[in-house]
Amino acid sequence: QVQLVESGGGLVEPGGSLRLSCAASGFTFSIYAMGWYRQTPGKQRESVAVITSGGNTNYADSVKGRFTISRDNAKNTVYLQMNSLKREDTAVYYCNVIRWWGQGTQVTVSS
Repeated sequence: QVQLVESGGGLVEPGGSLRLSCAASGFTFSIYAMGWYRQTPGKQRESVAVITSGGNTNYADSVKGRFTISRDNAKNTVYLQMNSLKREDTAVYYCNVIRWWGQGTQVTVSS
């Protein structure tokens, strides 16, 4: 079965960096687009970044220039490098492929 396991979340000060990882299994990772989404209480889940099977990327306007999505097909893992973090980046971050979701990892940006 499809499994997506996120890791790398935590507490970071404004301006800091974190790298999220999503380890995938149960499907042919290399042929699918992968995405990172985030959600805060009371709000809809929103797309943060997507990477296609060919490595093309797309970002939400709010994170362009600060976040980078990448993938390692040999490790069945997708990453989200987050730099220059802001308080408004605080959210639970989820990994996604098609209709499957990971359990989420909490990112808190606070001093």
